Amino acid sequence: MKEYEINIDTLALIPIEDNITQVYEVHGDFLVRDSTTNIIEHSCRYYGSSLEGRKKGTEEIIGVKYKAPIIVEESNEMIFFPMTSIRKQDTVWISLNHILEYRRGYGGVEILFKNNKSLILSSSYGVLDNQVLRSTRLESALRVRKNVKNRFKMENNML
Repeated sequence: MKEYEINIDTLALIPIEDNITQVYEVHGDFLVRDSTTNIIEHSCRYYGSSLEGRKKGTEEIIGVKYKAPIIVEESNEMIFFPMTSIRKQDTVWISLNHILEYRRGYGGVEILFKNNKSLILSSSYGVLDNQVLRSTRLESALRVRKNVKNRFKMENNML
């Protein structure tokens, strides 16, 4: 059985029941027979690391350990964040790159994605807001590091 890899079109991974995940993508939604955590782990390995390695990277870059956002794939800045502890096999994972806005909704919070799909989660606005802010900090730090690296390369090539 081919495992699902997160890609640039992946919006969210939502656990439905044990080892069944609803995958939301830009052009459609479908079920995958695997847990959200296994999909994240497999995708990290597919792109050359591990979930543990990505967690340690986040800790090194922004100092966050608990509910840490992770860079699934660096060149496309595919950053996903969990809504609960990563230790849970059934946590919701959201792609930072696709969020247009989010707001309080009935019994939770609503995320509106850039492709006009929306998702309602039974989570608090504060939890989502905190996770988006952490993920944005990670994204910003990653961009700063890339810019410094590129500037250094350009300066050395000019010599």
